[in-house]
Amino acid sequence: MPKAYTKLELKKGIEEKMQRHFGRSISEAKPEQVFRACVFLIRDIMSRKRFADNSKRGEGERQLHYMSLEFLLGRSLEKNAFNLGILPELRGAISDLGFDPDGVINVEPDAGLGNGGLGRLAACYLEALTTLNMPATGYSICYEYGIFKQKIIDGRQEELPDNWMEKGRSWLSQNIDEAKEVRFGGTLHKYWSEDGRMMVSHTDYTPVMAVPLDIAVVGYKTDHVNTLRLWSAQSPEPIDMDLFSRGEHIKALERRAMAEVITKVLYPADDNYEGKLLRLKQQYFFASATVQDIVGKHLSRHGTLSNFADLHVLHINDTHPTLAIAEFMRILLDEHGYEWDAAFDLVSRSFAYTNHTVMVEALERWPQRIISGLLPRIWEILCEINNRFCARVAEAFPGDPGKVAQMAVVWDGEVRMANLCAAVSYKINGVSALHTEILRSDVFKNFNALMPEKFVNVTNGIDHRRWLAQINPGLAELVKSLIGPGYLKNASDLTKLLKYTGDAAVLEGLARIKRENKERLSNLVFEASGIKADPDSVFDVQVKRLHEYKRQLLKVMHIISLYHRIIDNPDIEMRPVTFIFGAKAASSYRIAKQIIRLINSLAAEVNADPRVRGRIKIVFMENYRVTLAESLIPATEISEQISIAGKEASGTGNMKFMMNGALTIGTLDGANVEMAELVGRENIFIFGLLAEEAARLERSQSYNPLHLYDTNPRLRRVIDHLKSGFSDGVAYGDIADSLLFGQGGQRPDRYMLLADFEEYSRAFTRAMEAYDEPAGWNAASLVNIAKSGHFAADRSVSEYCGGIWGISPAGN
Repeated sequence: MPKAYTKLELKKGIEEKMQRHFGRSISEAKPEQVFRACVFLIRDIMSRKRFADNSKRGEGERQLHYMSLEFLLGRSLEKNAFNLGILPELRGAISDLGFDPDGVINVEPDAGLGNGGLGRLAACYLEALTTLNMPATGYSICYEYGIFKQKIIDGRQEELPDNWMEKGRSWLSQNIDEAKEVRFGGTLHKYWSEDGRMMVSHTDYTPVMAVPLDIAVVGYKTDHVNTLRLWSAQSPEPIDMDLFSRGEHIKALERRAMAEVITKVLYPADDNYEGKLLRLKQQYFFASATVQDIVGKHLSRHGTLSNFADLHVLHINDTHPTLAIAEFMRILLDEHGYEWDAAFDLVSRSFAYTNHTVMVEALERWPQRIISGLLPRIWEILCEINNRFCARVAEAFPGDPGKVAQMAVVWDGEVRMANLCAAVSYKINGVSALHTEILRSDVFKNFNALMPEKFVNVTNGIDHRRWLAQINPGLAELVKSLIGPGYLKNASDLTKLLKYTGDAAVLEGLARIKRENKERLSNLVFEASGIKADPDSVFDVQVKRLHEYKRQLLKVMHIISLYHRIIDNPDIEMRPVTFIFGAKAASSYRIAKQIIRLINSLAAEVNADPRVRGRIKIVFMENYRVTLAESLIPATEISEQISIAGKEASGTGNMKFMMNGALTIGTLDGANVEMAELVGRENIFIFGLLAEEAARLERSQSYNPLHLYDTNPRLRRVIDHLKSGFSDGVAYGDIADSLLFGQGGQRPDRYMLLADFEEYSRAFTRAMEAYDEPAGWNAASLVNIAKSGHFAADRSVSEYCGGIWGISPAGN
C-alpha cells in the first residue's frame, strides 16, 4: 500500500520545492508557483514509487504498449493526489500556506493531448491498468498546442491555439538520451549481401529526432506506477551555421521548423495536400519512434527478438498508429536480417487493434503518391503485405475477385489502414456489443468470414474514480455511507445501492446533492456567459464532439418546435428546461461549424424573447473540455445520447452521465443498448430507428425526407424557421437544404433526423412526465448509478488483459 503523507509533511515539502525551484519563500509566492511546487512534490513521490516498483518487475513479464494518437488526461494534480490517497492532506497543506486550494488546482490547464472520447478512453484505460498493477506503457505525441481553444465570436466558432504546455510541462520528464531518429523521404539502394540476402540502404533522407517526454501514471492506492511516453519532434541540426553566417537567418532555421511542425498541433486539417502530408508525418513519426523504443529496450534486456511476441503486445487504438506494423517489419527485415515469413509471423503475433468507428469516411485511407514519396521503404513493405494477403484472399474465395477488391490493403491508389490492421493483427475488437456485431456483419464482413477467431468485443469503460468519486464528492460521500468505499476498487459493488431505491431518505439525499451540483453549475454558467441557468429548471445536456451523426441538430429542431408551442400559446404550462450544449467542430468541418452557429442564433432569440419567460433557456458552453465536463456531468438530469442508431461505436459520455445519476434520452446505439438492458426500459427513454432499420433505409434509397416535410406541419414549420432565419439576421437555408435535398453529392438527411423527429419529441415528453414524479425520478437515478459499475474501465481492462493482451499483474 502507498505511504501515507500527513498535511504537515506535504506543507513542508511544498515549502522546500518553492525554495529550491523558485528561490523564494511561501510568503513571496504566487498561486502558479505554488501549483508547480505541488507538481514537483507529487512527481517526487511518484518517482520513488516507480523506482521501487521497477525493481520488483520480472524478466519474463509480458508487457502492454498502448499506442494512441490521443491521451486526453485533463488536469493531473488533483487526480494524482486523489489516487495517492493524499488529496485532503494536500488541500489542507495549501490552505495552511495561505492559498485557496481551488485557486491553485485551477492554475493547471487541461493537457491538450486529445480531441474527445478516443483520448479520454485511453487515459481511463491507462489509469485502470495501473490500478490493477498491470505492466503497461502508453505512447502518444507531445502536441505543443493540442486541440484548439474554442472561442465563440458573433455565434461562430473561432479556433485559437491552446498552449497547454506553458503551465502543464511541469509534469513532463525529458529523456534526451533515449531519442530516436525517424527518416522521411530519401533514396533506397538494394544489393545482395555475401550470404545471399537482399539488403536495403536508405540514403539522402531527412532525419527528425523523436525526443521522449514521460508522464508518470499512478494507480489508485497501489504501489504500481506506469508511464505515458510522449514524443516531441526536433531537428538533429537545429541551426545551419553556414547559412546563418552568410546572413540567411530564416533559411538557417528552416530544417528545425520543418521538424518541429510535426508535433505542433493535434490533427492538422487534412482537406488539402499539405495537411494530409503533415498528418502522415505525424503518424509515422509516432509509430516509428514507438516501435524503435520497444524493440531497443527488448534487445537490451534479452539480446534476441525471437521471444518478442511472447513478452510484448502493441495495441493499436484506432487506425492512427497502424504504420507501426510496417515499421516493425522494416526493422526486422532491414536492421536484423529476418526473412519475410519469419518477420511477418513475429509481427502478426505482436499487434492487436481496436476499431472505433463504422463510418466509412473515418476509416483512414492514404494516397499512394504521398506514402511512396514520404516513406519509400514503408511503401515497399505495404505493397508486399498487400500482394501476399491478396493471394491468400483469392485462394480462400476462388472466382470472387470482388473479395480481393474489398479486402486489399492497397487498392486503387490508396492504402487502407483499417484493412492493414485487420489483415495483420491477431485480435480485433469493437467497443460495444452492437458495434462489434456491425464489424462482423458489415464493416469487416469478409475478414470475419476468413478469420472469425480474430473478432471479439470489449465494451468501453470509464475511470469511475475520476468520473464519480473525484468530480462528485457529495455523491461519493453518499455512496460511501451506504455501501462503504469498496466500490472504488470494485465498481460492481455499486449494485448494492439497489436496495435503497425505495428509501425516501436516501432518495431525498440524492436529490439534494443533484440540486447542489446544479447550483454550482448555474454559477459557472453565469460567470462564463452571463446567462442565468435556473437551478429549479431541468438541466438537459448534450455535450460531445460536433458531428452530424451525433445529431445535435435533432435536439435543436426539437427546441425550435417547443419554442413554437410557446409562441402559439404564451400562457401554456411548461416545466422550465435549461438546454446546455458543449461541442467543438473540426476546423475544416463546415456544416458542423454552421450547427454551432445555429445553436447560438437560436439561443440569442429564445433567451431574449419575453414570451418565453424562462421556460426555455439555451446555453452553449464555450471550449468544452475535460475540466468543464467535470462540472457539467454531476449537475445533469437528462443526458442526450441521440446519435443515429448504428453509427456511434460505443460512447463514454453516456456512461459518465449515467454514473452521476442522469437519465438518458437515447437511441439504441453503441453502449446505449447495454445501458438499456442493465437499467430496464422504465429507467431510460429510448426512441428511434433501430440500427438494422436505419441501415435498410440507407441501402434501399427509399427514404424520402421531403415527404415527411410535406406531411408533418410541425416539422415543416421547424425547417421553414431554419430557412427564414433568426433575430440575429442569420438564416440556415443550407442546413435545411441538406436535410431536404442533400448537398455535395450526399443523400438528403443522411442521418435521418426527420425520420426520428416525432419519436424523439415523444421521448422528451415521457422524460418530462417522469420528472414530475420526484420519488420515481430519483429512484430511477439511483438505479442508473447502481448499474453503472458495469461500465468501469477496470472491467474493460480486465477483459482486454484476459482475452486479448494476455498480461498479468506485475510481479506475479
